[in-house]
Amino acid sequence: MTRLSQIIAVEKGVKTDATRRVTDLHRDVQKAPLLSGIARTYRPRDEEGDQLPPESTRVQVKAEDVLAEAAQILTRLFDITLTKDAANCVAKADVKVGGHVLLKDAPVTYLLFLEKQLADVHTFVAKLPLLDPAEEWQPDDTSGAWRTHPSSTVRSKKIPRNHVQAEATQHHPAQVQVYMEDVPAGDWTTVKFSGAMPATRVRQLLDRTEELQRAVKFAREEANAAEVTDRKAGETIFAWLLAS
Repeated sequence: MTRLSQIIAVEKGVKTDATRRVTDLHRDVQKAPLLSGIARTYRPRDEEGDQLPPESTRVQVKAEDVLAEAAQILTRLFDITLTKDAANCVAKADVKVGGHVLLKDAPVTYLLFLEKQLADVHTFVAKLPLLDPAEEWQPDDTSGAWRTHPSSTVRSKKIPRNHVQAEATQHHPAQVQVYMEDVPAGDWTTVKFSGAMPATRVRQLLDRTEELQRAVKFAREEANAAEVTDRKAGETIFAWLLAS
C-alpha cells in the first residue's frame, strides 16, 4: 500500500535526479567528437614502404541510445507525477476546529494553499498597531474608533510685572525691574482618539489564526495519508514519441 505522502516525499528527489541526468545526456549529445568515429588502415605503394598500424576511434555516444536512456529516466518522473496529481484529485479531508467542521472535504492542493495564506495572515495580524497601554481607552460610538477620558491642561499667558527695587528720591528715579509672570488664561480639555487595536484583541486573533493553522496542517496530513494507485504514462508517451 502506497500513500500520497510517500509519493510526495520521493517526487522531489526523482525530479532532481531526472533533471540532472537528462541535462548530462543533453550535454554529451552536443559534443561532436563523442559522436564521431573513424577507422583507417595504411598500405604502402611498394613492398619496401613503411608499414603503419591501423588507426581507429570508436563512436562513444549514439543519439538513439541517448534518446532511449532519457526516455527511461523521464518515464519514472512522468509516472510518479501522474500518480501524485491523480491522487491529489481525490485526496480530501475536513478542517475541524474545536470539534466543528469548518471546511468539508477540502482538497489537499487547497489545504497547501491555505497553509501558506494563513502564515501570511499570521504575520499581518502580528504587526497590527496596538493602543498605547499608558492610556485608558474606551469605544467611541460616534467615530467607531477608541477614545480616552477627557483630560484638562491649563493654558497660561505671560503678563509683564514691575518690581520696584529702589524707591524714587529727590535725586534719583525709582529703580524698577520688569519681569514676565505666567498667569492662567484658560483650560484645554483633550480627548485622544485612536484607530489601533487593544492588545487583548490582537492576541485573540493570533490565537485563532494559530488554531486554524494547526487544524489545516492536521487535515493536510490526513489527506496525504490517502492510499494511491500507481499510474503509468511515461512508457506509452515515449513509445509513441520515439517510434520510427
